[in-house]
Amino acid sequence: MRLGSLVLAGAVAFGATAAAHADQAGLLYQLESAVSLPSTDSGWDYIKMQPGTARLFLARDVDGLTVFDVDQNKAIATVENSKGANGPLLLPQYNRGYVANTDGSLLSIDLQTLKPIQRLALDKDGGLNSGVHDPATKQVHFITGTRPAQSTWYTLDAATGKLLKTTTFPFKKMDDPAIDGAGNIYAPARKDNLILKLDSKTLKESARWQVPCNVSKTRWQARTKRIIAACVGDNPQMFSVDPATGKVSATVAIGPSIDGIGIDEKRQRIVTSSNDGFVTVIQQKGPDQFTVLGTVTTRVEARMMYMDERNGNLYFVTADSTTTKDANGAEKQVYHPNSFVVLTYKPI
Repeated sequence: MRLGSLVLAGAVAFGATAAAHADQAGLLYQLESAVSLPSTDSGWDYIKMQPGTARLFLARDVDGLTVFDVDQNKAIATVENSKGANGPLLLPQYNRGYVANTDGSLLSIDLQTLKPIQRLALDKDGGLNSGVHDPATKQVHFITGTRPAQSTWYTLDAATGKLLKTTTFPFKKMDDPAIDGAGNIYAPARKDNLILKLDSKTLKESARWQVPCNVSKTRWQARTKRIIAACVGDNPQMFSVDPATGKVSATVAIGPSIDGIGIDEKRQRIVTSSNDGFVTVIQQKGPDQFTVLGTVTTRVEARMMYMDERNGNLYFVTADSTTTKDANGAEKQVYHPNSFVVLTYKPI
């Protein structure tokens, strides 16, 4: 090839690269793939990745627990006896997965084979919401969904699934707590605008902090030693809490109906997702310094989100639906068959 051709080829290549960068200017995340899966008239709840793998576990209620490989963009299994799946907890250090179910039972699975180990009946008054692992005690805690007067925590041995104790709290709704791994659990009481500080061995309350909204999401950030929290309700916002003082700092507005939160340490971002199909992207400049970078639209009801720690990708699920009203004005929502989709958004 002659020099002129080389120069022209280089110019074309440079121009194409520059155009690509120009096209992406101002973007925060971009849709990379949308994969449809067979589905029925079923809702869904938590989605979580097995640490160290590409396996995304999708709790799909009537359609059970689906395992989706995010690198291959395909479903690889549906776990047996998993109908009613609501909240998975994946613990490869014990080769165990646990799944909170809508009938109040807890399913244990072998993570290598994806075979069920047992389905343990725990709560007779309704479903379990989800669960968390405390590395300090090597225990897991599974929490009931909304109740008329109190929440129940079921504590089990993480390695064996043996039920160790049951603890009740006088709150209608408690969501997943943040755990610092050093003996403290920070538990949100959503409808009471509270975060409780609990001893991880005894689950006894040592402090409580009033927060400015219906707190539903809490995450422990080890780097800053802060609780990152977010709220649903009429005052949706994200904020940090210093557990040394209980002080609430750095409040920023986020999208409504939040149901997912992720922390990207590499990019120093915090991302929240909402049922209305909005993702709020927040830049973290310090332990208590936050700035909203922008809002990304996804799809309606893509409320559940999981952030891939390997590359910062965001995963969502949703499905098409039709809502009608009966003669009394009560709404009924029906999900369309085979419309369930897994969405992957990559950071820009």
